[in-house]
Amino acid sequence: MSDLAIRVQALRVRLDGNLIVDGVDLDVARGEWVTVIGPNGAGKSTALRAIGGLLPFAGTVELNGTPVDRLHRRERAKTIATVTQSPTVPSAMRVLDYALLGRTPYIAPLGRESVADIAAVEEVLESLDVTRFADRRLETLSGGERQRVFLARALAQGAGVLLLDEPTSALDIGHQQEVLELIDRLRQERALTVLTTMHDLTTAGEYADRIVLLAEGTVVAAGTAREVLTEENLAKHYRVRVRVIEGEHGPLVVPVRS
Repeated sequence: MSDLAIRVQALRVRLDGNLIVDGVDLDVARGEWVTVIGPNGAGKSTALRAIGGLLPFAGTVELNGTPVDRLHRRERAKTIATVTQSPTVPSAMRVLDYALLGRTPYIAPLGRESVADIAAVEEVLESLDVTRFADRRLETLSGGERQRVFLARALAQGAGVLLLDEPTSALDIGHQQEVLELIDRLRQERALTVLTTMHDLTTAGEYADRIVLLAEGTVVAAGTAREVLTEENLAKHYRVRVRVIEGEHGPLVVPVRS
C-alpha cells in the first residue's frame, strides 16, 4: 500500500465554464498536515472540494491509492471527511443528531443508527469536550463550539483523511488557536491525515508540516513554511509588502504599511 493518503495529478476544475484550478499536483503522506494557501480567487476551496469528490474534475485524485471517482459514495465517506467553511445546518437540529449524520455511511437505507453508531458518536463528542452540548441546538452555540461540532460529525465518519476548508474562519484568535491545537492533537491520537486551506499565513506556518501556495489556479511554491513563506513569494503572489521574522514555531508574517 502506498504511503500517500492523497495523490493529485494535473487537477483541473471548471465552474460555469471558467477554469478555476489549472493543473495542480499535490501529494499528502499518511499522517501529514498540509495547508494550501493563496490569495482570494486562487482556487483553494475549489481544489479541496474536488479532492473530496464534491466537484467534477479532470486529472487524477487518488485516496489511499484508489481513484476517488471509483469509490462508491458511502465508501468515499468512510475514507475522507470534509468540513466546509459554512456547513449547512438544518433548523433546530440538536448537536447529538447533527454528529450522528456522520454515521450515515454505515447505516442501511431506511435504517436507523445502531448502538455502536451512538457509542461512536458519544466517544467523539467526549474527545472534543462537547458532550455537555449534546441536547442543545446548534444555533445556540458560539462559533468555537460549533466548529468543534462540525469536527465531531467529520470524525464520526471514521475517515482517516480530513479536508478542512478555512477551519478557523470567523473565529477570534483564542478560538482559532483552540481549534487548531485540537486538530493537531486528534491528528496524532487518531493517525489522521489533514489537508486544509487557510488565510492566516503565520498560523498556517506554525501548524502545517508542509505548505502549498496556489496562485491563479496553479501551484507556484511548495515545501516547508520557511521555504514557501518568503518575502519574495508573498510580494509576488499576494502583491503585498511583508516582513518575515523567525518565530518559535515557524516564520511570522508581518504586514508592512506602504
